[in-house]
Amino acid sequence: MHLRRAEIADIAAMHLVRVSVVENALSDPSLISHQDYERHLTELGLGWVVEEGTEILGFSIGRLTDSNIWALFVLPSAEKRGIGKLLHDAMVEHMFTAGLIELWLSTTPNTRAEGFYVRQGWEHKPPHPEGEVRMVLQQLQV
Repeated sequence: MHLRRAEIADIAAMHLVRVSVVENALSDPSLISHQDYERHLTELGLGWVVEEGTEILGFSIGRLTDSNIWALFVLPSAEKRGIGKLLHDAMVEHMFTAGLIELWLSTTPNTRAEGFYVRQGWEHKPPHPEGEVRMVLQQLQV
């Protein structure tokens, strides 16, 4: 497995990962366009992929503009291999290094994703207006 920064050329494979997930599945895959990914990677933030050979097994994207974790997804066939944690840690480290002090995300309640984020130290906040769980992670002050 290899972790690296996501590139525009990765978008099609990243979208395949995104639409393959069982939890937090998109009701309409066309809701997220190629341009959405491209804008997040070039204007709003940056992302990472984990690949094995030429296959992308997972990806994450963080928006530096508003401290949001926009995406973190792993192929169902590649789950339970530490890929999510690897992507999470790279993204969080970069965002905090960039000067952000609190990150936020929203996810579907009562999912494995919610449990994953709790195990990584994220804290629940009042629910997102659309019923999703809202969570924050603060940079540890040393």
